[in-house]
Amino acid sequence: MPRFSANLGHLFVEFPLIERIGAAARAGFKAIELQQPYELAPSDVKAEIDRHGLTMLNINSPPGPGGEPGLATAVGREREFDALFAKALDYVKAIGGTSIHLLSGIVPPHERPAAENVVVANLARAADAAAAKNILLLLEPLNQRDRPDYFFSRIEHIADVIAKVGRPNVKIMYDFYHVQVMQGDVLKRMEQHLPLIGHVQFAGPPSRTPPQTGELNYPVIFDAIDAMGWTGWVGAEYGPGGPTVDSLSWGKPYGIGPAGRAAFIQT
Repeated sequence: MPRFSANLGHLFVEFPLIERIGAAARAGFKAIELQQPYELAPSDVKAEIDRHGLTMLNINSPPGPGGEPGLATAVGREREFDALFAKALDYVKAIGGTSIHLLSGIVPPHERPAAENVVVANLARAADAAAAKNILLLLEPLNQRDRPDYFFSRIEHIADVIAKVGRPNVKIMYDFYHVQVMQGDVLKRMEQHLPLIGHVQFAGPPSRTPPQTGELNYPVIFDAIDAMGWTGWVGAEYGPGGPTVDSLSWGKPYGIGPAGRAAFIQT
């Protein structure tokens, strides 16, 4: 049976960020992801995670000045990238996390050849620093409809860059939502790249809605990824469209819901 995590950048947003940790635990999630937790003291976050007995997974690297979605591809801004990455690495270790989703940034088509060289060099340095602290780096393809000109939008591109970087702690963040919007064939594509995948996420395409409302059959997908040997976490990262507990009908077979953990223990 899949193990589900809650991405608290999207779920339980009706609560202040620190309170989302307890809300996720009460709903039956065993692990969490925090996209941008930097407003909170790491010690406070760690204490709340420990209090609820949760596993802490990934955070995002911080955005660049003005909210830029990453600097990993920014030519001539390597020092800025290094500083932002160091901040993420220190933070994720302080809260007991295991990985960093490294935001790559926006790159117009004519600038992509130079950006490719920069991202490979930046990733190699970052991966070495992360390996020293037993942290994975995750690269995620974001669809071009939601994030026009984002550098990574296809699984195969990330796989090629990972090969160029040549570090075993650089992996793919495989989000069924983004892969379906951009490429489709989501199960075969996951199976083909399974050795390179470091984390899995999901939402309902085409509009990032709860999984039971989209065009993918997630009960079939969850069974299939079990069958193909995926043993990592599976992250819920969708827009609930209201109170998060009202969106959790998909999770009932897995002990997730308004009284998820208590119900799961009783059975």
